[in-house]
Amino acid sequence: MPSTNPRSYETTAPAKLAFLGLGVMGYPMAGHLALAGNAVTVYNRTASKSAAWTEEFAGAGTVGHAATPREAAQGADIVFCCVGNDDDLRSVVLGADGAFAGMQPGAIFVDHTTASAEVARELYGAARTLGLQFIDAPVSGGQAGAQNGQLTVMCGGDAAAFDAMRPTALAYSRAVTRVGDSGAGQLAKMVNQICIAGIVQGLSEAIAFGQHAGLDMPLVLDVIGKGAAQSWQMENRGKTMVEGRFDFGFAVDWMRKDLGLVLGEAQRNGARLPVTALVDQFYADVQQAGGARWDTSSLITRLGMKKKPG
Repeated sequence: MPSTNPRSYETTAPAKLAFLGLGVMGYPMAGHLALAGNAVTVYNRTASKSAAWTEEFAGAGTVGHAATPREAAQGADIVFCCVGNDDDLRSVVLGADGAFAGMQPGAIFVDHTTASAEVARELYGAARTLGLQFIDAPVSGGQAGAQNGQLTVMCGGDAAAFDAMRPTALAYSRAVTRVGDSGAGQLAKMVNQICIAGIVQGLSEAIAFGQHAGLDMPLVLDVIGKGAAQSWQMENRGKTMVEGRFDFGFAVDWMRKDLGLVLGEAQRNGARLPVTALVDQFYADVQQAGGARWDTSSLITRLGMKKKPG
């Protein structure tokens, strides 16, 4: 049984694709591409995961796995990627075994990694030199969004390359939008993470305040969730925060990586981010308390909320 949730797919001409990186996001994203009727070859640093993915989605059509990014990318119209950070990205793109070495002229590389705008521009330039196209395309929506095919994708790069990749990327997305030139997708994702950091801290303080006041917080969240305070975080994390459950979702380690990118970019462009910098340090406190792999909503544990045992 595929790990992706059933959904309908827009009718597009089947393409020959590669997908590099089968983590909690990439695994279901690649699955949606296969279920949409595309021929998909995957690569993962841990080869056993590539083999497991190929077995799971064998019934979807033409799927396979490769030993290197270069082999996976050979003959592909579009190469998708979702890895951990700038260095991971360079390792699967560049060099003799990297994807660029195997891609045919005119092919498009679509990077879903949350990485720096700097590396996006670097790889865009390298791709253009080789006659390739590069789109930076970080995503929002988390693991559930990847599994349900409901991600939001923010893209930077040339308009023609974006127009060519967008119909295929809609297999796992509800919105795929070009926000500007190379690097703009990564910058938009930074805006997204700044918003989330402030919202989660505010939600944490609100829930802690309500509990100290003796309120029925699940009820209160239901009430205020119908008004101006409503947010994705409140709707999807509010009640689990009240319950002290954090063993799922977007890990604190990942959020700190993303906020590090944000704060580094702010140093370069002169933006002032006092709240974001403070929340980043709050997340460092959660890491030190043993919550490195807890969901980002575990920010509330700094305010006296205890994690539910188990």
